Amino acid sequence: MTSPPDCRLYLITPPVLSDLAAFGHILGGALDAGDVAALQIRLKGASDEVIAAAVDVLMPIAHSRDVAVILNDRPDLAAALACDGVHVGQDDPPCREARRIMGKHAMIGVTCHDSRHLAMEAAEAGADYVAFGAFHPTTTKDASTRAEPELLTIWQESMEIPCVAIGGITVDTAEDLTAAGADFLAVSAGVWTHPLGPAVAVRELNAAIARGLARRAVAQLNAGEA
Repeated sequence: MTSPPDCRLYLITPPVLSDLAAFGHILGGALDAGDVAALQIRLKGASDEVIAAAVDVLMPIAHSRDVAVILNDRPDLAAALACDGVHVGQDDPPCREARRIMGKHAMIGVTCHDSRHLAMEAAEAGADYVAFGAFHPTTTKDASTRAEPELLTIWQESMEIPCVAIGGITVDTAEDLTAAGADFLAVSAGVWTHPLGPAVAVRELNAAIARGLARRAVAQLNAGEA
């Protein structure tokens, strides 16, 4: 995931997919509704067989729309299933090990919570992106840390490796995090549980991103004139 000139959506699947065919249809509609950079398949506690079945169904849907597929936690399984990348947490195999397993062309993302120190270590280890959060309360996972938007601004100003904002991101919070400096917004429940449906959520999130980017541009212009 190379550094883009803007901010893009990074979707994360619901934690449980009880009907893959039905979710595949929903996913296709969501991806057709607006720009999405990546889809993370995150099925905590699921068996390898369940994860493989999900990748088998969802990856063609994503790839047909130029959306990268990233598997959560498991570089070994991500490599075996030919995913585009893997996202590892601080308790998962480290970035260098994930790179060794998946090869030089895979995308490796690392959870860095609210820590620039962890993010710089990940960057030095060869991560393609770092993820900060949680920025807001989330029901998708137990977030042990709370990150502030200023962390995104500092990272954007000092580092080239893209940063992902994660945790409780919705249509209502996306603009501010984009303006602060996020390169990607990782969203799960904010899309799949949107009252008007995932496709509407993707459209509205992209509109919020556009507003945030406009604010970021103005702030950068004002900083340059100061």
